[in-house]
Amino acid sequence: MNVLFYFLVAVVCFALAYRFYGRFVARAVGEDTGRPTPAAQINDGKDYVPTPLSVLFAHHYSTIAGAGPIVGPTLGILYGVGPAWMWIVIGAIFFGAVHDFVALFASIRERGSSMAEVARKSLGNTGFTMFIVFTIILLVLVTSAFLSFTAISLTSLYPLDKLGLETGQTLLRTTVADGQTMGVVGGIASTSVIIITLLAPLLGFLVAKRQIKTWLAFVLAFGICVFSVYIGFNHPLTLSPQVWMLVIAVYTFFACEAPVWFILQPRDFVNVQILYFGMAAMILGVVVSGFKGLEVTAPVTNIAVGTAKMGPLWPFLFITIACGAISGFHALVAGGTSSKQLAREGQARAVGYGGMLLEGLLAVLVLTAIGSSLNYGEYMSIAWPEVGNGNPILAFALSAGYLLHGSLGVPVAFGTVIGILVVEGFLITTLDSAVRLNRYLFEELWKSLFGSPPAYMRKFWFNSGLAVILMIAIAWTNSYRYIWPLFGSTNQLLAALTLIAVTVWLHRAKRPTWFTIIPATVMVVTTMYSLGYKLFVDYIPNRNYLLIVIDVLLLILAIGVSRLSIRRLVRPEASLHPTR
Repeated sequence: MNVLFYFLVAVVCFALAYRFYGRFVARAVGEDTGRPTPAAQINDGKDYVPTPLSVLFAHHYSTIAGAGPIVGPTLGILYGVGPAWMWIVIGAIFFGAVHDFVALFASIRERGSSMAEVARKSLGNTGFTMFIVFTIILLVLVTSAFLSFTAISLTSLYPLDKLGLETGQTLLRTTVADGQTMGVVGGIASTSVIIITLLAPLLGFLVAKRQIKTWLAFVLAFGICVFSVYIGFNHPLTLSPQVWMLVIAVYTFFACEAPVWFILQPRDFVNVQILYFGMAAMILGVVVSGFKGLEVTAPVTNIAVGTAKMGPLWPFLFITIACGAISGFHALVAGGTSSKQLAREGQARAVGYGGMLLEGLLAVLVLTAIGSSLNYGEYMSIAWPEVGNGNPILAFALSAGYLLHGSLGVPVAFGTVIGILVVEGFLITTLDSAVRLNRYLFEELWKSLFGSPPAYMRKFWFNSGLAVILMIAIAWTNSYRYIWPLFGSTNQLLAALTLIAVTVWLHRAKRPTWFTIIPATVMVVTTMYSLGYKLFVDYIPNRNYLLIVIDVLLLILAIGVSRLSIRRLVRPEASLHPTR
């Protein structure tokens, strides 16, 4: 099948969904375009900051995307292009985009509260405590998985000849591994990330304090991108994966306390320029390649191989491809940072529903690029080697390099570096935002448990330090192959629990709820089964006691929240009128 078929059908489906289904959901929840938002009402200059839509969308999109819509389809294509593509398109429209939009909307109406606070409104204090503990576990898992991926991507090497380069070339720095000359692909991204991070405060000052024009901010962000990549090619930085883990852990510890305008917003705004460029280049590559007759050569269905490597198609395809279809982490971003920066309520559909559809499109691009441009044997050797850990990010980057080379004549090595840069910007952004969110949640948890917690429990260094220590402990002792399935199950289950909490919230406001109940039910059944399967088939037989404890705790919390929700729906208390 021609690559254009998969791409264009997805584009049409997403465009129609935004135009019609997204508008229906907005009307159903009671969107009021003239209603003041928490950012406009509170505007404290730190967390609550009215932000131009283009800047907020860049922050929101780069934060929710992370490595998820890249790693998920890269791993999920193992089951075949057909099942993966169908889940991405259907999931993004009816599951993920609805989830993201209603989570953002509920948070806005609750003065920028986290989803845990929305759960308190819907399910009471018991539901709040269970929801917040569940969320903290998810954030620890997502930061652990992404920290592992960051270390892998920043240290990526690949044979020089397979990158289309000869010995003596000057484009990439080389090293010798196992007697083979390897191109240092990840070191360029390492330098680029450092430069972008160092220059982000300057851009943040100009945008937030000097209020420069948006177009000028775009020009400056693009200039920083180009400068960082240029320096990266000339001075790539090479460190070991373990050192990178420590460096990034220390960075996130301090960065999560800085005001959002100082590092978070401007760095996301810069990173998203690389993403926009990378996505535009891949879209152009797919279109040109399609007219050249490029076919998707990866198996349309490959269920037997996928089952042998990851488990049965259901539920594991649906938890492996998480962020490209539906992701509970998005609700944390919506309620943690984005709802505090939205200038007008009428922009919620563009940020929430539209941002998720754009992420679905990215997942489709990844799927078509790998399925058409990367030899299947090469894909298996990189992403699913028989010995050692795989490198799915490198598999994606290489497929981007091959796609751009075949369509636009871009050197394979340069295209591969662009692919690494696209992922790396997302990874750092997600780590920063997720640790910041976990700091908020720990603070809320202590208040819930102790009422008036000890002074040290209210300090940023205690809560940020706890989030960082847990993150690095799991990443250091478990490879992503162990973390990702548990993260996927937890992530999708949190999405289901978010939809359940918002369903109760909408029910009390006497609003329609069927569009949240259906995806919530599907994901609860899917994720609960996956947790049980991994517990008895993988974690217990392999005596992975840490993951056993996490798995069992997640099952208990999920059952508790589900029971509370059903009780509140069947026997609702007096309406709290949350959308009044």
